[in-house]
Amino acid sequence: MSNTQSSILTSSKLIQRHPANPILDAALVPYPTALVFNAGVTKFNGKYVMIFRNDYGSISEQTIEPASTTDLGIAYSDDGIHWEVGPKPCFKLRDQEIIRAYDPRLTVIDGRCYMCFAVDTEHGIRGGIAVTDDFVNFEILSLSTPDLRNMVLFPEKINDKYVRLERPFTVYSRGGVDRFDTWISESPDLKYWGNSDLLLAVEDVAFANDKTGPAAPPIKTDKGWLTTFHSVDLDTTRGKNGWEPTWKKRYCAGIMLLDLNNPRKILGMYKDPLLAPEASYEVEGGFRNNVIFPGGMILEDTGEVKIYYGAADTVVCLATTHVDDLLQLCLSSR
Repeated sequence: MSNTQSSILTSSKLIQRHPANPILDAALVPYPTALVFNAGVTKFNGKYVMIFRNDYGSISEQTIEPASTTDLGIAYSDDGIHWEVGPKPCFKLRDQEIIRAYDPRLTVIDGRCYMCFAVDTEHGIRGGIAVTDDFVNFEILSLSTPDLRNMVLFPEKINDKYVRLERPFTVYSRGGVDRFDTWISESPDLKYWGNSDLLLAVEDVAFANDKTGPAAPPIKTDKGWLTTFHSVDLDTTRGKNGWEPTWKKRYCAGIMLLDLNNPRKILGMYKDPLLAPEASYEVEGGFRNNVIFPGGMILEDTGEVKIYYGAADTVVCLATTHVDDLLQLCLSSR
């Protein structure tokens, strides 16, 4: 792919955006906010649970307050579509070193809910893992060294190890450019991580020229781990494209299938985007237009797959499909 990517990308016809989109926006939050997006979503103790990124500011004036005003809100649902937001944020980090925590991802392992999150600090971006049983009390298990983010956990041990996907900021080793890839690591205890390998490079994705990285935590099928990823293409001609003075990137969602016993092995990957920015709430009026970022994926007993994603870095949306259709996309592209 060239450095300038102006091509039109479209979503797979096998996936449907929910007619109620956006399913969560700032108007539903009972405390100060301007943007609610990049949410982690899971099922826990019989209910759908969403932890979302909450950035303060002014929607009417299209302004965002300093990063230290970011926190994480919580919402619950009986059907995964209609959400009730809690009366106050559920998680915030701020001290002399830590600026904010954001971009949560939720994974239930052995009956406990684990949350991966990014942490901006005075000395770089770190990835964190916390565990909770009630979404009130969170125990932080680990914080990575800089610079790392977009971490997601697999929902069970593989070969007696916890496994996560992650996106390091390899600026110098990738030629000093904004070019980041998807990596995989393992741990015996969710605290100490290593045995890291490259999983999905930018050049492996036909619709990316800038970044690939984890999206929603993987879901298990009898064919392998269905795994979404985010892809980014940069086009220097895009102009303002949002609230910021310039926003020249487009984020899409891809889908791949990883081996059940060796998730370092990609069994198949859909050659086109699973979701590309097309709907009005994805391409217009947002903080950063042309952004789709999945943060949660739930496999229902019926075979329906719910994919929750941030749109335009402004709202939370839902798309659905069938698990067999996702497997078909991955395996037919081998």
